[in-house]
Amino acid sequence: MSIPEETKPLKSTTTFFQSSAPNASAWDYWELARMHKFPLGTLVVFWPCVFGLVLGAFVRPISMLELGKMTFFLLIGSALVHSAACVINDICDRDFDRQVERTKNRPLARGAISLTGATFLLFALVGLSLLLMSYCNPLAFNVGLIGIFPLHGLYPLMKRWTWWPQAWLGLAMNWGFTVAWIAVTGNIDWNIVPVFFLGLWSWTMVYDTIYGCQDKKDDVKAGIKSTSLLFGSYIRPVLAVFATNVVSAFVYVGLKHRHGLAYWIISVGGAAVHFAWQLITLNPDDPSDCAVKFKSNGSLGYILYLGMVADYYFEVASMTD
Repeated sequence: MSIPEETKPLKSTTTFFQSSAPNASAWDYWELARMHKFPLGTLVVFWPCVFGLVLGAFVRPISMLELGKMTFFLLIGSALVHSAACVINDICDRDFDRQVERTKNRPLARGAISLTGATFLLFALVGLSLLLMSYCNPLAFNVGLIGIFPLHGLYPLMKRWTWWPQAWLGLAMNWGFTVAWIAVTGNIDWNIVPVFFLGLWSWTMVYDTIYGCQDKKDDVKAGIKSTSLLFGSYIRPVLAVFATNVVSAFVYVGLKHRHGLAYWIISVGGAAVHFAWQLITLNPDDPSDCAVKFKSNGSLGYILYLGMVADYYFEVASMTD
């Protein structure tokens, strides 16, 4: 995809980074990894993982203490994977980022970090992610490798190739659900995992399409593709379909697992109300409102998780401890 001549950087990429990067600080690298915004971003990687953990525990029960320990390690792993994904995204998109108001001051885009430095950070984050995954069973580890590459590794290129980059992101962001499920159960339940994964994928379609609406004008100028532009004036009804898929997946799993009242009231009911609020009040042409709605999906994760954990405690853990 070509970039209009008037929006191309005046300096070559090589010269730009050689002249601007020597004074990179630890904060620049912290910012490149998006840790200055923690837990925003990390949460949308983390929630699918812990959903897989808790739902897997309904099949193969573990103690609440073990559940807490595994949740902690999943949070660390999610932060590492999210940071690595942000670094490779910024490496691939550094020229695009300079053309978008919201991203033009990212460390690579403004030349605060060299391409070499960013690449070293990427390998360090991926290495730590693999080290943490190595404590899982072999099947979970091998499935996890797919999440790192090709799913997260190729995502930055999707906005150049298709109007549906959010669809690929949905695979990458929610792959941890499958990994966590396998880590607990040792296998894949084909009656549960694909259906719930589809629901989580639909959730990504909702929140990342909203996220992309912040940059619609700049994306058009830069030639970046997204569902935020593709759906146009139909964005609200299309996202309503995806939101319905999310709630339907929770309903399906609730019926299959015969979940208790906490799951139905907090997780299912909470998701339905939250999505209704998001879509009824959404203004896709107001970047600030889109930012608020995107961030609210991290809060939605707390609601979904609370219902699952409460249900697990009352229905399973309290009877096995």
